[in-house]
Amino acid sequence: MTRAARIAAWWLLDYAYVLYWQCRALADRRRPEAYSSGTLRPIVVIPGIWETWQFMRPLVEKLHDAGHPVFVLASLGRNTRPVPESAADVADFIAQQNLRDVQLVTHSKGGLIGKYAMALLDPDARIASMIAVCSPFAGSRYAPFLPLRSLRAFSPKNATTIQLGRNSDVNARITSIYGEFDPHIPEGSELPGARNIRLATGGHFRILSRAEVVEAAL
Repeated sequence: MTRAARIAAWWLLDYAYVLYWQCRALADRRRPEAYSSGTLRPIVVIPGIWETWQFMRPLVEKLHDAGHPVFVLASLGRNTRPVPESAADVADFIAQQNLRDVQLVTHSKGGLIGKYAMALLDPDARIASMIAVCSPFAGSRYAPFLPLRSLRAFSPKNATTIQLGRNSDVNARITSIYGEFDPHIPEGSELPGARNIRLATGGHFRILSRAEVVEAAL
C-alpha cells in the first residue's frame, strides 16, 4: 500500500471512530462516579476539545478494571474554554478530592491542560505524571486559519502554547504518544525531554483505542 493510500485509510478509520464514540456518548447515561473506586494510583482523565469524558470511556473502563480509581470532571463540558481556565478546574478538583500521586491521562487539548496544571498550578506536587495522546504541544500550523477562536488557540504563536513550551521542567514526567501521521497536528506531538512513543499508525482519535496507550498508563 502506498503512503497516500495509508493516509487515506487512517483518515477514514479515524473519523469512523469519532462518529461511533460521539454517538455512544450521546446515548450512554452511565455516571462517572461508577469508576471512582479502586486501590491503585488515582487517574484523572482530560479529553480533547469538543469531547466529553464519554469519548474516552473505553480507556476509562480498562484502567478502572485494572484497579485504578478514575476521575473525570463534568465541569469541563465539551472542553471549549481556554487552557488556563480548564487547568484551574483540574487543579481545584484534585485538591478538593485530596488526591495525591495522581496520573493524568489526556487526549489532544487535554495534554495542554494537564501540562499547564502540572507546571503552574500544582504547588503541593499532587500530580505525579501524565500520559498525553496526540497533544499539540508545539501547536498546529493549521490553527490560525480555522474559523473558531477555540481552534485558533492551538496556533504555535498562541501565548499559552509559547508559555508551556518554556515550562519544560515537567516534561520528564510526561509520556507523549502519537502516530506517524496526524491530520490535525502536522508538527507531531514529540515533546523534548519527555518519554515519546511513536506508533506505527496514523490518526488523531483512534490511537486512543490502541493497546500501547493502556500499557503506558498502567
